Amino acid sequence: MKRHESLAPLSREHHGALILAQLIKRGAPVYKGLPTTIDDKIDYAVDYYQTHLKKHFRQEEAMLEQVKATDSAIATMAEEIIAEHQMLEGFFLSLQDAADAEAALNVLGNELDAHIRKEERRLFPMIQKHCTEATMLKLAALFS
Repeated sequence: MKRHESLAPLSREHHGALILAQLIKRGAPVYKGLPTTIDDKIDYAVDYYQTHLKKHFRQEEAMLEQVKATDSAIATMAEEIIAEHQMLEGFFLSLQDAADAEAALNVLGNELDAHIRKEERRLFPMIQKHCTEATMLKLAALFS
């Protein structure tokens, strides 16, 4: 399903977050211009969270607030997504104090990857299926 233009900004932001997720997983290949050491990956991940993902999560949550009454499956998924945001934020905020930094990065990378794929493959198509065009246009206004 082609992504509705109102959700496209979130999808575009997911690309960078997926690169981060791959970068911090155990055994990740070297990405040109991106960190290679565990400490540098932690710094990069925390900075990426503070600079990009924190705002992204708030925008998604504002969007979910607008659409959750549309369908019970969307409402259920909205609760799951918000809980996952909280979990992911906890992972990002505890990275620098992790006893096993490489394991912590790996867990975060896998969780972030699964979260984004859930939004792209399940949540966004559900929103597009159940929301009216008027609702979709309201969503677009959240990201401008």
